Amino acid sequence: MNYNTSYNKILTDDDLMETVQHGSNGYPFKFYYENLAMFDFNCIDWHWHAELEFVYIESGNVACWVGDKQFVLSEGDGIFINSKILHRFYSKKEAVIPNFLCLPSFIGAQESLIYRKYVLPVISSSLSFQIFRALVPWQAKAIEIMKQIIAVQDDDLSCELATASLVQKLWLNIYENADFTYTEDKVNRSASSMARLQLMMQYIHMNYAYDISLDDIAADAKISKSTVLNLFRNYLHITPVNYLIDYRLKEAAALLSKTEKKINAISSETGFHNVDYFCRLFKKHYHLTPTQYRKEKLSNRRCID
Repeated sequence: MNYNTSYNKILTDDDLMETVQHGSNGYPFKFYYENLAMFDFNCIDWHWHAELEFVYIESGNVACWVGDKQFVLSEGDGIFINSKILHRFYSKKEAVIPNFLCLPSFIGAQESLIYRKYVLPVISSSLSFQIFRALVPWQAKAIEIMKQIIAVQDDDLSCELATASLVQKLWLNIYENADFTYTEDKVNRSASSMARLQLMMQYIHMNYAYDISLDDIAADAKISKSTVLNLFRNYLHITPVNYLIDYRLKEAAALLSKTEKKINAISSETGFHNVDYFCRLFKKHYHLTPTQYRKEKLSNRRCID
């Protein structure tokens, strides 16, 4: 099985919603056989999508952030991430993570009894994710079904039908065993917090080139500075100011790889008014100077061409 090298960068909008469609309207399922080493800095950065996601750790160790939780998955573990939940993956070294995504309607059509009785209660619940470990019998069964789903992707004759059947089997296992107690108040509070966080991220994405502070972010969101700090720390595990700096550096990296603009111009355009400070931060974050980063990206493009 070959690594999927055509999809090695997460593309999102200003709300961190992934903009790539996984699968098609007629078959809303997509399988990826990925190695985190194929992604920039071994990281699948913060994103969310309407699809349900299932990830199996074939090799390596993966640090995961899902909503306000952080944990490590090891070889042989698996995880289910619910629809519209913010998440991120990182590994210090290579980590092979076969994964598949599908819309909830892949399990049962939205107007069907199956969807209303078995799908909607889970995707509307407070269950953000479910880890699968081999030591727990029902979770070991989930891992085995996931491995079967991965295996049938090589079957050209009956891949789609076998996949649909196995995904339903996997979902039934989750439905019967996972704790997805519906707590309306908790779900509503979580949704409200996420909406506020996304508005603040939008503000940063639109104004990162200017001098903005924690006070500005709080004032735009019409909440206290302490609430801003708590939302960023609980969901993104970073302070708002550091998120702003990281976003500026990400935009600078994009300009370095896609344009021929001078370093001092890029520094100024991305909100850094001191080019030496920008270069120090860039090297600390990416472990390369801006010039080295540009040369490496140019070299990689030439190899692909």
